[in-house]
Amino acid sequence: MIGVVLAGGRSTRLGQDKVRLRLPGDGRDMLARTADLLAACTDGVVISCRAPDAGEETLALPGIRSIPDAEPGLGPLGGVWSALRELRQPILVLSCDLPFMDMPTLRRLIDARGARPPEALMTTFQQAETGFIEALVSIYEPACLPFFEEARARNLRQLNLVIPEKLQSRVVYTRAEALPFFNINFPGELEQARRMAEAAREQRHSTACHASEEGIR
Repeated sequence: MIGVVLAGGRSTRLGQDKVRLRLPGDGRDMLARTADLLAACTDGVVISCRAPDAGEETLALPGIRSIPDAEPGLGPLGGVWSALRELRQPILVLSCDLPFMDMPTLRRLIDARGARPPEALMTTFQQAETGFIEALVSIYEPACLPFFEEARARNLRQLNLVIPEKLQSRVVYTRAEALPFFNINFPGELEQARRMAEAAREQRHSTACHASEEGIR
């Protein structure tokens, strides 16, 4: 299974490029952090990105292949479709704007894929209270490709509607488990993420100091 970093958006609502954001306590930008997470639980990583405009370079990280969108203007659906068409193997898709995504959450998804019904083509998360489908934190099987081709032909843009519900295997999570799915789309959400990351950093520092003091005693 290949990990796919979804990094094709223009971040127009945020007003700055998401992939280069850095939060307190982590020297990596969001692109590198997401790639590192996927590298730890898949057989390889690629970056799904938009085709560069004139004068731009293709989005990339050292040693990691980039797959530009085969067709512009399709949004995340186009990124997943392009990756499936190019790779022809299972892909674990992860959006690059999830600053608190963690390995236990991804492992939970991977374990669910291993236990899925044989007909399931998409393994995904569903928010218990709202029913929201986390289509940007999902595993897509190669057999999904015809559904993406059909969606493209119908001009469908909603990624969560591409795969029929009966072909989805869903992992339900509650609001109490929602932190890994916090995403950054607007400036206010970025500021909130920074405050949360700073608080977590201070907590880690306080815990480390306390442990050190206990060791001295």
